Amino acid sequence: MRRYFAVFATDKPHMREVRERVRPSHRAYLRSAASHGVFVRLGGPTLAPHCDAMNGTLLVIEADGIGDVMAFVGNDPYMQAGLFERVEVRPWDWSLGNPEHRV
Repeated sequence: MRRYFAVFATDKPHMREVRERVRPSHRAYLRSAASHGVFVRLGGPTLAPHCDAMNGTLLVIEADGIGDVMAFVGNDPYMQAGLFERVEVRPWDWSLGNPEHRV
């Protein structure tokens, strides 16, 4: 049964140039998710509280299992470039606001 997973990734300090350089490849990779057996349902950068600089990534991915998500995230160009200091993947129950399940 397919389910949702929240991916929280935090950039290493002083990696703005890497993020900006790799971002087009990262975005193209996210758009190709279906060919990897997962679906990115939501995604975007997280922002620093005082200056709105990008400092991480938040994704909601639909997949058969956490292993599929881990493999997909592991091949992300941001991961390959060493951008992230920490990545956490958690199973997530998308209830409020899910267009497939009106509340």
